[in-house]
Amino acid sequence: MHLDHDPASPAGDAIGFDDFLKVDIRVGTILSAEAYPEARKPAYKLLIDFGPGIGQKKSSAQITENYALEDLPGRQVAAVVNFPPRQIGKFLSEVLTLGFADDAGAVMLFAPDRAVPDGSRLF
Repeated sequence: MHLDHDPASPAGDAIGFDDFLKVDIRVGTILSAEAYPEARKPAYKLLIDFGPGIGQKKSSAQITENYALEDLPGRQVAAVVNFPPRQIGKFLSEVLTLGFADDAGAVMLFAPDRAVPDGSRLF
């Protein structure tokens, strides 16, 4: 699923600004997080509130190495909200929660450094 975690890798192919605008990246607040032991790779099931325009959505996130379940509720995260839902085992993931690879290749969540309204769009 992930293309290249190497920070020294070159930039991807150029895209037009209109292509960027098609990707709807929003901020939401994690309402709940639970273990997903049936996943092929260690993951959590998240329920994220993206505010009144989008509502609550589910996401499967491979963030178990850097985050404890009890620390996730209340945390804001960024996610792509306009990809089609994806079946992850028996769980239907409705949004793609975003992150960057740390030095070991584990996911660090991407989020604003201060609280913003749920549903705020990246621009």
